[in-house]
Amino acid sequence: MTVLYPGRDAAAIASALSARPHGRLVACLCAAWCRTCDEYVTALETLSARYPQDCFVWIDIETHADRLGEDLDIENFPTVLIQPVGGGAPLFYGTLLPHMELLDRLLKAGNAMPAPPADAPEVLDWLHSGAYP
Repeated sequence: MTVLYPGRDAAAIASALSARPHGRLVACLCAAWCRTCDEYVTALETLSARYPQDCFVWIDIETHADRLGEDLDIENFPTVLIQPVGGGAPLFYGTLLPHMELLDRLLKAGNAMPAPPADAPEVLDWLHSGAYP
């Protein structure tokens, strides 16, 4: 598995989501100008190989924020959303600095993650809609 980008990997995202109904969406909400986010790309590639059942997506909020809801307000980068691909409440939503061991630990914990805030964006619905190219 690899990290997918909504602007160029629409078909691959649709395929990955349908092929992994019991996996998780691991979405990194970042900005192209953020140097901290740049550090995340390589680490996410490594984690995507370690967790092939999950779908890793890199979302540039500068490009896609308007499609994720009017109330989307990412204050710190990178912000990570982890949600079951099959739907339901997010397992994690928050800022997670590029210390991959923390994200790795969250993914190993599975569903035993802290409850996210109620204001998590509807990324999964948006990705399923295919309205992002």
